[in-house]
Amino acid sequence: MQNHLKWVVAIALITALVAVGGMSCTSEEEEMETYKVGAVFSLTGPASHLGVPEGQTVEMIVDQINANGGINGHPLEVIIYDTETNAEKCATMVNRLIEQDNVLAIIGPTTSGNSLAIIDTITAAEIPLISCAASTLIVQPVEERYWVFKTPQTDKQAVTEIYTYLEAQGITEIAIITDTSGFGAAGRDILIADAADYGITILDDQNFTSGDTSMQSQLTHIKGTNPEAVICWATDKESAIVAVDMQTLQMDTPLFCSHGIANMGFITGAGDAANGVIFPAGKLLIINNVPASDPQKEVLTQYKADFEALGEGTVSTFGGHAWDALNFAIIALEEMEEGLDTAEARAFIRDEIEQIEGFVGISGVFTMSPADHLGMMPGSLAMIEIVDGEWTWLQ
Repeated sequence: MQNHLKWVVAIALITALVAVGGMSCTSEEEEMETYKVGAVFSLTGPASHLGVPEGQTVEMIVDQINANGGINGHPLEVIIYDTETNAEKCATMVNRLIEQDNVLAIIGPTTSGNSLAIIDTITAAEIPLISCAASTLIVQPVEERYWVFKTPQTDKQAVTEIYTYLEAQGITEIAIITDTSGFGAAGRDILIADAADYGITILDDQNFTSGDTSMQSQLTHIKGTNPEAVICWATDKESAIVAVDMQTLQMDTPLFCSHGIANMGFITGAGDAANGVIFPAGKLLIINNVPASDPQKEVLTQYKADFEALGEGTVSTFGGHAWDALNFAIIALEEMEEGLDTAEARAFIRDEIEQIEGFVGISGVFTMSPADHLGMMPGSLAMIEIVDGEWTWLQ
């Protein structure tokens, strides 16, 4: 009888311990639901030099967030897919994120062309997209971009900076050479549309295709028109070829470029021909010259230190676009109440992003509104000249 009682007590204790253990595991699983965000970047293909630092930046932020307990206790997961800088592949990956991965928001793509190609899909699925590309058309007209936001300075803002500088220098006759890509084509349209507002005449209008390895034919034609300045609108690879070809043709005309060259890839590709090139970009490149009173100084300094500590190379403004984009989503997730289904969570995140006010980011300071899904405050761009292979601020 005593032995029987001992077994009963032992079994009861074991049963109780198993039950408690099971309850503990179940409770932890319920409490620690993962917040899933999607990302589509050009990790390979023509724009990989822009997309790779974006992916690296996102992974860095995820590690930082989860090391500090997640978002209100929820682990953060960002599912990153490679678009290969291809619009069709990008659309496929976006559909997978929406339909299979059930992410709550999407950041990226890297390029304007890929971003514009998925807007209808994003709108139909009713999921917030925070693009890392430049074209104004990504967020305008805003009434047709209800679910779409972006973080880089627009091509319109960059053109304004260049034309304002040219006007101040008394330069009135220019030539333009632009990429036929989405980014290049959009920049060309604005260069042409806004020129007269600054008393500028475009003497020649040439273009090239992404991947072209020589622009000497177009530049020879431009040289014959004798412009006071040349503006190239492309990202760093092709812009570097333009700079080198101008040097080869002994063109001493000043070269201005878009903010698409804002990384070391341009200086590396152009070599000595990079010296003297002027372009608008965010302040990350000239962080050492940014005064302590600037609201971005602390954020820029910390991001530069964090990224370069990864050992993945020099910090890039393009990685900064992804830093801003993911932080938009994090800001919204921090305010999200428990128990929302996927559709409700997506709508909540969209609404919260649209209410962001005074957020100090890498690309600039942001205040969103229903009428402005970039929200970039004035003073976010600097005019930069490359001198002896280094970025210098033209203040």
